[in-house]
Amino acid sequence: MNVKVLVVGDVMLDRYWRADADRISPEAPVPVARITDTQDRMGGAANVANNISSLGGEALLLGVTGNDAESKELESLLKQHSINSHSIQSDAVRTTSKIRIVSRNQQLIRLDFDDRSNQFLEQVVEKFTSLVNECEVVILSDYGKGVLREPQAIIDLANASSKIVIVDPKGNDFSKYKNVTAITPNFSEFCAVVGECMHEQDIYQKAQKLCKDLNIGALLITRSEQGITMVKRDGKVSNFPAQVREVYDV
Repeated sequence: MNVKVLVVGDVMLDRYWRADADRISPEAPVPVARITDTQDRMGGAANVANNISSLGGEALLLGVTGNDAESKELESLLKQHSINSHSIQSDAVRTTSKIRIVSRNQQLIRLDFDDRSNQFLEQVVEKFTSLVNECEVVILSDYGKGVLREPQAIIDLANASSKIVIVDPKGNDFSKYKNVTAITPNFSEFCAVVGECMHEQDIYQKAQKLCKDLNIGALLITRSEQGITMVKRDGKVSNFPAQVREVYDV
């Protein structure tokens, strides 16, 4: 896959702390987790960029991070995986990070550290303008942390440069993603926007209507064990089956 992809969105550092938790604390009725191993991974939009790189594409990443130890660790991971990072660093925010404490393949708790990055919209658009002509595809990876709170300026710039624009959305207002090539909601996100779907035909009709209303080329709806359903603006439907696997952490 020799494709150059620019990923824009909320970057994160995922931290996994593996532990033995075989006793209860004498101080409170909670497990005592003795940490035995730690692992850092790219999360959020950074994970999307990593997936592109692992498939043989060339990934560029644009987001917002703090000027902290977490951002340095994230930059190191990105460099190790040949991902070109163009993220904006600022002392005004901290890098979004999530710590998952895992024992016997089961999450005990997740600790989130994040700030909203709403105030960096102009800087993100400016940086995007300088990068958009370097890529063939733009992916907007929205995790609701603020980088893509108002994405239309980025979408307009990408369309003006004739780029494929794919959005992984967040929230129940898809109107802010109008005029893109495709949106990839999961089934619950889709139903939150269009209402309850009683049968397959209901899904297809509501998906096509949404595509027409927002001038979206296609909806790619992930449906867990039922696979993926793609509905295009012209009404064409394709279904892709899932390969069922046992997982403890999606």
